[in-house]
Amino acid sequence: GLYAELLPNGNLLRAGRAMPITYCGIDGIGGYIEEIDWNGKVVWSFKDMFTKNEVQHHCFDRMPNGNTMILGWERVKNEDMIAKGRDPKTIPTKSVKGKGVYHRDFWLDFIWEVNPAGKIVWEWHIKDHLGKGPDKFDPNYILPMPVGEIYATYDWSHLNTLVYVEETDQVLTNSRNLAEFYLLDHKTGKLQYRWGNPCAYGAGKCPSYFDAGDQKMFGSHDARWLGKGLVSVFDNGSENPQGTKSRVFIVNTKTNEIEWKYEAWDQSSFFTHRQGAAQLLPNGNMFITSSNVGHFFEVTKKGEVVWDFVNPIYHWENYTKCAIRDDDKDFQLGHEENLANITHRAYRYGPDYPGLKGKDLTPKGKMAKDCPEMWKILKY
Repeated sequence: GLYAELLPNGNLLRAGRAMPITYCGIDGIGGYIEEIDWNGKVVWSFKDMFTKNEVQHHCFDRMPNGNTMILGWERVKNEDMIAKGRDPKTIPTKSVKGKGVYHRDFWLDFIWEVNPAGKIVWEWHIKDHLGKGPDKFDPNYILPMPVGEIYATYDWSHLNTLVYVEETDQVLTNSRNLAEFYLLDHKTGKLQYRWGNPCAYGAGKCPSYFDAGDQKMFGSHDARWLGKGLVSVFDNGSENPQGTKSRVFIVNTKTNEIEWKYEAWDQSSFFTHRQGAAQLLPNGNMFITSSNVGHFFEVTKKGEVVWDFVNPIYHWENYTKCAIRDDDKDFQLGHEENLANITHRAYRYGPDYPGLKGKDLTPKGKMAKDCPEMWKILKY
């Protein structure tokens, strides 16, 4: 819920975390969206999705028509979920805690499309598409409790991707918990395509303790439309019974086949338990974010790593430090800080990107105190 991207006009579109977190305490919570120009001025914002019943989370997408799609969670009472088919035996009898908040209701995903004036011009709610079958979301496909009590209960679907596909007038989204990505009809809201886990809608072989079955992804993130029916998706591989390795897929939605994938030899080479991203570059290479270790790297179609970078900035509570330093004297990380350089998502922009045209891109100093000159190109 706290990443940013550079728009073609040179402005930054980003999500921020509204405080305090009182009603919904689930990983990925944000609260508002704002657009910031090159000089740091906020030129647009949307702050109407942070209430006791609705909260922005994870992602957003600026559409070609100037509108902005925003992903949110909305409160759904237990009795309403039961009325929509949820088995009451799977609903907690006591509150479930997340980020210091005690939850007694479901938080289900929804999407708003808002125009520049902040008016909602289109909306979609997963609660309106619950049921059985390939075009519905089964409210009783539930993660096992060891994955996390809130994920198996009140944070049931956990969408984490939002992309408007102009080519087909569809909306691309992804569920970490259900381990699928989806294409939704922008006009009707109907679920038109899904890939990743047929077990989630009563088809195919379900995974077991030691067998992945027909499930292709485990804890997926960051689905992206590549054009001509191709979608890339980051498969974290978390909770995969056949080995927790992360992978990146390019899936052909016309054939349902994986056209390309990247995975490392072993878990220690490439694995992020949560988050993660992959961006197809104009040269055909894939730019990958391994979030939990702050590692960005570029691989060719043959899987050769041709560039990589580790985020040197460690932010913890009220201080920011550089872990990669010219002088390591007196610098140590505590146990809690080992993930302090975690990076949700990184984008790579070429020098011809419209948003960089006419901008001064000369180095302006170090990224944080005591950082080395990271802009220097290192030769191996």
